[in-house]
Amino acid sequence: MRFDTNLEEPQLRLEQSVLEHGSVACMRLSARNQLEGTVVSVEHGAVMSTVVIRLSGGQDVVSAITKDSAEGLNLAEGDAVTAVIKATEVMIGKD
Repeated sequence: MRFDTNLEEPQLRLEQSVLEHGSVACMRLSARNQLEGTVVSVEHGAVMSTVVIRLSGGQDVVSAITKDSAEGLNLAEGDAVTAVIKATEVMIGKD
């Protein structure tokens, strides 16, 4: 992995994180809705994958991500993951 040396201090922190954790997954995110859970299922389509994550309270969160991302993360049933939700709006409907 190569980093741009023009971004000295932030880049050094990123390099240290990669050295300590093997990835940048430990970086802080601005998204406040981060839900920890366990992968219940992963179904791959031609382009997209559907990942079902069970939260500790028993609720399921379903995420559609690219197949490349799912394969790159090597997602499998039983994996501990964090669903990061960043939305600009929430819609509510009622009959």
